[in-house]
Amino acid sequence: MTDIEIGDHEGLGRGVGGDRVRRGATAGVLGTAAVATGLLAGVYYVFACAVMPALARSDDRTYVEVVRDVNDVIQNPLFFLAFLGAPLLTGLSAWRLRGTRPPRPWVWAALAAHVLAFAVTAACNVPLNDALARATAPGAARAHFENPWVAWNAVRTVLVTLALACLARALLLHGRTERRG
Repeated sequence: MTDIEIGDHEGLGRGVGGDRVRRGATAGVLGTAAVATGLLAGVYYVFACAVMPALARSDDRTYVEVVRDVNDVIQNPLFFLAFLGAPLLTGLSAWRLRGTRPPRPWVWAALAAHVLAFAVTAACNVPLNDALARATAPGAARAHFENPWVAWNAVRTVLVTLALACLARALLLHGRTERRG
């Protein structure tokens, strides 16, 4: 058997069969990145269109207690799977697509959007959450927290939704490349 026949037969990453396996694995990572990104965008979107508007109707003490509770319970493995998994899988997709045109620029754009959203979360939302957790006067705490947090959440919602759109485009282009290849 030649190397091509061995790679084709065993799927070891050599030859035609191995390339097909590698491309399939890349599509799997890219698809998983898109799903994780969609979940993360959904979390931020639900906060933007339901959770925070509903909390805006409550009194200061209730508002602060509920936001503190949400900040405590959201720090769990399932949330972190999407929160950290989406940008990491997008980065892995960018690496796997190195040298591949046309999906690569879309994955890099998604990764940039993820990095910016992560930076917004780390630099804006988390410090606001931490300040709210330490606050003793509910009225002053809410006044300091509510509008900036909602605004920065809107920014990260748009960024992660943009990342999702870029990954969807990359998946479409990757699929087209697969059919031609």
